[in-house]
Amino acid sequence: MPLHSGTQETRVEHPAGKLWPRPGPVLLLLWIYLCCALEGRTQGRFGSSEWTSWGAWSGCSTTCGQGASVRSRRCMRISREHACGGDSHQYRLCRLPECPSGAMPFRELQCALYNSRPVLSDQATYQWVPFYGAPNLCDLNCLAEGHTFYYTFGRVLDGTPCSPDSEGLCINGRCLTAGCDGILGSGIQEDHCGQCGGRNNSCLFIQQVFSEAVPPSGQSHGYWNVTLIPIGARNIRVTDRSRNYLALMGSDGRYVFNGDWAIDWPGTFQVAETQVYYSRINDRDESLWVAGPTGEDLHLQILFQEPNPGIEFEFWLPRDAYYALQNHRSPLRQPQTREVEVGPQETAPAWTRPSPSSPGFSPLREQPIETETCQPCPGAKGRSQRLLHYCRSDFVFRARVLARLRVGEETRYDIQVQHSYKNWTPLERREFLWAPGACPCPLLVPRAEYLIAAQRHINYEGTLDRLLLPRAGYARPWTPREDSRIQEVAKHCPQAPPPG
Repeated sequence: MPLHSGTQETRVEHPAGKLWPRPGPVLLLLWIYLCCALEGRTQGRFGSSEWTSWGAWSGCSTTCGQGASVRSRRCMRISREHACGGDSHQYRLCRLPECPSGAMPFRELQCALYNSRPVLSDQATYQWVPFYGAPNLCDLNCLAEGHTFYYTFGRVLDGTPCSPDSEGLCINGRCLTAGCDGILGSGIQEDHCGQCGGRNNSCLFIQQVFSEAVPPSGQSHGYWNVTLIPIGARNIRVTDRSRNYLALMGSDGRYVFNGDWAIDWPGTFQVAETQVYYSRINDRDESLWVAGPTGEDLHLQILFQEPNPGIEFEFWLPRDAYYALQNHRSPLRQPQTREVEVGPQETAPAWTRPSPSSPGFSPLREQPIETETCQPCPGAKGRSQRLLHYCRSDFVFRARVLARLRVGEETRYDIQVQHSYKNWTPLERREFLWAPGACPCPLLVPRAEYLIAAQRHINYEGTLDRLLLPRAGYARPWTPREDSRIQEVAKHCPQAPPPG
């Protein structure tokens, strides 16, 4: 049948003898799309496989000491071509009270099951004890007592210790150790912050060099403070390569080692609910290492014998512990007077109030703010505003306003930092927050708590370093919902290197 072009309908003969219209390009594409969609839906519904929920954990494989428990799940699949990914069984570590003295170990008990039973062709019987010299520790290798050969009775039972001094357990013929989640073979470990499977983002890394050549007093000998190691510190490392001596003091003022002009031998010391490993080689190279977390504050000192070439120290610290560290050493921001009006339950510490006769004291012109004359401030609301202010700010924190005063043409807030979400430099527990103008926007109310995004403000000469709440900045009354919102925003803010 000849094919014709033009506007006439083109027809082709069906194998059954009927005539069907030849589909146009648009209909053909629509037919292909519908077929592919239907095939994908059928594949997802009928061809894929998925696991059932995990079943309950079994009892422990042993009645005392360390063992394993197991749980399982089933793969729901239609055909053999679509298998589930993952394991059908999961094992976890279980710990029971220590076995009584004289109890037979689990592997020894399994070997003893073959005592006085013929296992070789000569029908001889033997007494069997565990043998640990074979290649695979998870085989039941038993030594015939009084003889020089061992026999392998297949695999040991699941939950059998790999060896007497090993933390691993045998599972399906493999020696597995438990991750921090307790699951055998998971490989999940604690991060430097102590979080199981974490990414080191719940604590901060402190790494510094103490470079004072001699004590600031000019003395060539004696003890001098290097740093405070606050409570909760982890993975502490200190190195010193000189004839000087490291010294460690507890929070009660008692030395852990090398105190009171007495030098201790290297070794392990128990303090602050953890162990301190102190090493000294050739009377010059010193180091200490602490896994932590520390249960109390520790004070690291140096006993000067010669000029200090530099003491390197590092540790990981919970964010809240930064306050103690910053109060111990000179803060980044310049100390400022705290003669402010405070709430009925807040008093400024006496040591923060300088005397008018103190060197460099110059009274500031301070007066309360007449809020009645201030115009209402537009609030910074919405996810886009939170994201903008969070990403562009140097500091994001929750704080309680203790007092508010006008100083010249600026407003100064005396705040108490409750929690830090973002900080390029450590914040003190007590800070001054400055805002431009006598009627700043946003206007903070004393005795209220806010979530604040602030900038680090340094003057041209570098003599003034302070927190600044810019005009039209972000300061919202703190609520649990605001807390969850800002934490969600933090996940979408691109990471940038700290300024400077």
